[in-house]
Amino acid sequence: MGVVYFTRHGQTIWNVEGKICGATDIALTDLGHEQAIALGKRIAGEKLPIDEILYSPLCRAADTAKHISEETGIPARVEMRLKEQNFGKYESTDRHGKAFQEAKTNFIYDFDGGETMLHLCQRIYNLLDDIKKESDEKTYLLVAHNGIARVINSYFFNMKNNEFAEFGMKNCELKKYEF
Repeated sequence: MGVVYFTRHGQTIWNVEGKICGATDIALTDLGHEQAIALGKRIAGEKLPIDEILYSPLCRAADTAKHISEETGIPARVEMRLKEQNFGKYESTDRHGKAFQEAKTNFIYDFDGGETMLHLCQRIYNLLDDIKKESDEKTYLLVAHNGIARVINSYFFNMKNNEFAEFGMKNCELKKYEF
């Protein structure tokens, strides 16, 4: 049975301000860099059997992955399919705003210029299907975003629509999933 690990990037200023980052390229805070380094040390200390790190092209995830790679010696490369969902008109707005919370439950809505949940799920499920084919030979750590976290969780576990919309992970939290 194969395994894949997932972590969300370290803290960003928009995380602190409660804004939706989405596909906007927002950098890590100093704490975000520290969180990524600490996670790398934890992975090294626990000797987790990770062969390669795949990360989103957005700088907050890329920098997190690079810190983990530096601490562990695990090779890392960009995986374009891990880019965060584009939340269209909601990018940079209040993440707890009522309109956004309602919009997240509409899976075929593109946020007026963004990406639908169904399209996001398609690309992440395709990635996970590809990883599953290799999972007996190789274990990956995926470094990405909160929106990607909910899709990955839904790949492994049944979720109701409201559970999907509400699911989230803390910055640099680490989860293990088994195929």
